[in-house]
Amino acid sequence: MKLANSEGRLVIVTSDGATDIAKASGGRFGPDPHEIYDRWEEFSAWAEQAPLSPVPFDEGRLDAPVPRPRQVFAIALNYREHAEESGMSLPEAPSVFTKFPSSIEAPTARVGLVDGDVDWEVELVAVIGTEADHVSEDRAWSHVAGLTVGQDISERAAQLAGGAPQFSLAKSHRGFSPIGPWLVTTDEFDNPDDLALSCSINGEEVQNSRTSDLIFSVPSLVSQLSETVRLLPGDLIFTGTPSGVGLGREPKQYLALGDRLVSTIEGIGTISQTFVRPAEIS
Repeated sequence: MKLANSEGRLVIVTSDGATDIAKASGGRFGPDPHEIYDRWEEFSAWAEQAPLSPVPFDEGRLDAPVPRPRQVFAIALNYREHAEESGMSLPEAPSVFTKFPSSIEAPTARVGLVDGDVDWEVELVAVIGTEADHVSEDRAWSHVAGLTVGQDISERAAQLAGGAPQFSLAKSHRGFSPIGPWLVTTDEFDNPDDLALSCSINGEEVQNSRTSDLIFSVPSLVSQLSETVRLLPGDLIFTGTPSGVGLGREPKQYLALGDRLVSTIEGIGTISQTFVRPAEIS
């Protein structure tokens, strides 16, 4: 099942179009795309037999499938080749930081290019479906509602400045966490632990890998995070980026005004961002 946020309303997307959930359920479930996560098990059971009435929709007008997460976790150095290009040894435990929820943005949004060194990081994003508290790794997938595409856009100058780097602030400018185009439930994947992901800038591919190169898989991250914090319905986990980021290149390469960043994950879809002056963002 693909769940999307179509102009503020929750829809199920199929090859024939989009079905409005509030209308199809006779009001049992409201139109708010975020509220569904607090009723995930009830909704999932209903959706298996949902009466679908798809109509055409504009994919370019989709908003973030999870618009108001309470917690947004992100993992640094979680691909082997990315750790190597960063000159770092493989971590023995996940390196966790947060992205602030106000940075969540639509899958085709324009993003204001702030001063500094703005970099790209395509990432698989896991969405929590049911609360996870001290969950074992072998049960972790059952707490995941689905997967979506994300970009952990990063301003490197601020991120790495000083004795106490500012990962969370430097990665949470407005629009720096676009996700989408929809959430795909885990039952849609033959193997959710091995998906191709890539991104390009102005048509030139800059990242290409598979999630099987993750050092800590989605189930491992859910389990380890849940040992410290309660993972809540609708929470997001940005699982890390593969090699090919601008910081790891020689010479270093960063995003510029007018650049178009396109990110794709197998079995999910594609998001794209165009970078403009911050004053152009309404």
